[in-house]
Amino acid sequence: MVILETRGLKKYYGEGESLVRALDGIDLKVEQGEFTAIVGTSGSGKSTLLHMLGGLDYPTEGKVLVDGKDISGLKEDALAIFRRRKIGFVFQSYNLVPVLNVYENIVFPVQLDGNDVDETYIDSIVKTLGLEGKINALPSQLSGGQQQRVAIARALAAKPAIILADEPTGNLDTGTSQDVLGLLKVTARKFEQTIVMITHNEEIAQMTDRIIRIEDGKIILGGNQA
Repeated sequence: MVILETRGLKKYYGEGESLVRALDGIDLKVEQGEFTAIVGTSGSGKSTLLHMLGGLDYPTEGKVLVDGKDISGLKEDALAIFRRRKIGFVFQSYNLVPVLNVYENIVFPVQLDGNDVDETYIDSIVKTLGLEGKINALPSQLSGGQQQRVAIARALAAKPAIILADEPTGNLDTGTSQDVLGLLKVTARKFEQTIVMITHNEEIAQMTDRIIRIEDGKIILGGNQA
């Protein structure tokens, strides 16, 4: 089943001679449960594409469909609610709330939406990511790898349709990066989670199910295969 799709997606900045085609007609399909890497050089458009997929910016033209819903035309309030319920984010900088402990950070998006926490599910995530002994710790008491594990757990907590990971290993050393990617892969399979990750690291990208290469705002490898 296709869980994420773009149709003729374009994002332009400026006009005339200064026009920049950050995305120039992206057609993409991602199947449910797929772990996909988007790779490209700096300025290729991969970060812009991730922002469009996550509803963090509006396209100039085209559509983004998440779980069958076209989010490209939603008003900001409706889009914010949709993001919170359907899209999990894992950022390079972790973005944990410093005054909340590990457990509180993980369940924060669920509680923000006014929903009951599925304790059994959260416990399974915590054990899968090896965070049992850190549940009461503050982010400042954790290593970078541990903080990123908490960020992954938080992204999973609301049972989103997709998880978008933006250079999730960018601040980690090689060994920790491979550990974190291994855990992402395990969680994707165990919880049947769809993950789209952007990375400049070719070795990390090779650990995913599928690689999409983007250059000059166009997909040059690994586009539609659904």
